[in-house]
Amino acid sequence: MSAHLGIRFIEIGPNFLRASMQVDHRTRQPFGRLHGGASCVLTEEIGSMASWLCLEDPAVEAAVGIQISANHLRGKQAGQVIATARPLHLGRSTHVWDVQIEDEEYRPICISRLTLAIIRRTSTEGITEICSQT
Repeated sequence: MSAHLGIRFIEIGPNFLRASMQVDHRTRQPFGRLHGGASCVLTEEIGSMASWLCLEDPAVEAAVGIQISANHLRGKQAGQVIATARPLHLGRSTHVWDVQIEDEEYRPICISRLTLAIIRRTSTEGITEICSQT
């Protein structure tokens, strides 16, 4: 999904992860504005990757989304949006992320909260592809 929508990870810091996404034909709704679902995909992608980076052992653990809440604050028709994920809770069995999506002028587009369950992997299928993409 992230490749299809053109999501790119652009910055990592001690307590945040940042990604960008173009607002174009892939991410706009029929009325020409950024689709709320695309903002939710961006939230899920950045929060899931941020959790994956925080796992003790990604070979035996996985982070899977269990709840997302998003408030869409401003429309956007073109250009790009930038999402910043910051941890609110990094527990043994759950992670909670605050994700702020802004435009190029740092105006809020969407604010969201993502909760992920930290589960035990039943296989290592897919882990090689994930590791090679990061």
